[in-house]
Amino acid sequence: MSIPDFQTLMLPLLRALADGQEHAIRDLVNHLATEFQLTEAELSQLIPSGKQPLFYNRVGWARTYLVKAGLLEMTRRATYRITARGQQVLASNPPRIDIQFLEQFPEYRRFREGDRDQEREREFPQRVSPDRTPQELLEAAYQEIRDSLAQELLTLVKQCSPVFFEQLVVELLVKMGYGGSHRDAARAVGQVGDEGIDGVIDEDRLGLDRIYIQAKRWDTVVGRPEIQKFAGALMGKRARKGVFITTASFSEEARRYAESIDYNIVLIDGKRLADLMIDYNVGVTIVSTYHLKRIDSDYFGNE
Repeated sequence: MSIPDFQTLMLPLLRALADGQEHAIRDLVNHLATEFQLTEAELSQLIPSGKQPLFYNRVGWARTYLVKAGLLEMTRRATYRITARGQQVLASNPPRIDIQFLEQFPEYRRFREGDRDQEREREFPQRVSPDRTPQELLEAAYQEIRDSLAQELLTLVKQCSPVFFEQLVVELLVKMGYGGSHRDAARAVGQVGDEGIDGVIDEDRLGLDRIYIQAKRWDTVVGRPEIQKFAGALMGKRARKGVFITTASFSEEARRYAESIDYNIVLIDGKRLADLMIDYNVGVTIVSTYHLKRIDSDYFGNE
């Protein structure tokens, strides 16, 4: 039989996790390949970029949408488990689970709508659209993939140990051009719990100025009191620059306070942290690269 599309795979994938145990995505792919009686030739088919098997890619997208709807949860890297909501859905014996079915869940609708502040239209890209150009569809698809990656990345970061999170912060800052070498930055950020400062890193390679760091691997919202404590710690160091990094978010009061004081405190919440990790290739790897090209008018100008 032909390779099923990713929506057709949603219900079988959820059923494969019905036992409530943790399952690695690779094992789930093998299970579904057997269920759909796919041949070796079908399993060898690749996506257009040639970087990943087509069936694996479609199972991955089915998993992503089920996670966004709260039917599955990622327990650790590349490992998933059905949620109580997922069990309830199976108990209702639906004939099919697809994008339309998932619209009933608010978490999924928020994921599809995207960030309201940016007011992006979050339609699933179609091959043919009467009102959107191919480039618009390409950009919408890219943004959807990036948003999904950022959310999955942040979930993994929240599950890592405090020491690993500290190393992650070091890696990110070095790739952003701070701290000189990774060795120098790691030595600086390792000074934990020093009067409200988690670390200090050179702003430039010569060490002419320094940035003080507070890193919180939290799930709760960071409020104004935490920013006030950090500002007080900067005052104690006679410093004026600081970066407060959290895996959670900041309250509006915290943001307004950071903007109102005479210190340069940059607030990096979980969403921005994940975006920066993607931009600077920390914890992610490039799967495919596409070059969008146009006619070089200068080349034909003398014709």
